[in-house]
Amino acid sequence: MEEWIRALINLFPDWKIYASPEVDEKNYVPKTIFESLGNRVVRNKKLHLKTSVRSFRSERLSDAVEFLLAGDIARGKELFDNLSEKYPIALSRSLPKAKKWVKDHARGSERYGILASSGAKRLRPEGITVDKKADVCHWFLSERNDVRSSFYMEDVATEFDVQGLELDWAVVAWDINLRRNADLQIWDYKRFRGTKWEQIKKEEDRRFLMNSYRVLLTRARQGFVIFVPFGSDTDITRLPQEYDSVYSYLVRFGFEEL
Repeated sequence: MEEWIRALINLFPDWKIYASPEVDEKNYVPKTIFESLGNRVVRNKKLHLKTSVRSFRSERLSDAVEFLLAGDIARGKELFDNLSEKYPIALSRSLPKAKKWVKDHARGSERYGILASSGAKRLRPEGITVDKKADVCHWFLSERNDVRSSFYMEDVATEFDVQGLELDWAVVAWDINLRRNADLQIWDYKRFRGTKWEQIKKEEDRRFLMNSYRVLLTRARQGFVIFVPFGSDTDITRLPQEYDSVYSYLVRFGFEEL
């Protein structure tokens, strides 16, 4: 969205822009960037599409995910609890168990697959490789007997592949590019470069990473399971305590543990 605004500023100076009053909140674009459009902006609250229609079983999923990412455990847990009967969500440290969960829940032609952040570089030891780009057409459209399809759960789709698209059931693999700090109070934003994790300092890049998980957690129409690995004591890029902090945080939202 920021790029759209830059284009409006630099290439279309005569255009009048109509926008929701909420478009410059922290999850969309920085307020200062939007303000640079000046009096060209006409605000209309009817333009804010605040109700998710991605899941026919859950209009409140987006709100619940928002609370999860914002660190609001009380309100997030309340919403997830209300969703659980019609929209099941599970949590697992085992990828085989997570895969079995979506297979067991899927009925008929319902589609399932594995999703992961494009920055989830250290899920590779778990067999989840985000650097290998999935063939999106086959991933979303091919039948169960096609190894390129999402059903095989070998190729992984990232936020770039699934933005604007959905599955019925999903395994959302969570890496420590987005992790909780030691006391579980705030998010720690990381980028894997070369042989180590580095701190993400730019607010724009932090917002991009957070939004990638927002996309992944809202792609399933009927339910999903979050997979958080155990890590490894012998691999400094995958230390167990880092994954444990993420898992401990997610447990507090009351998801079913497999």
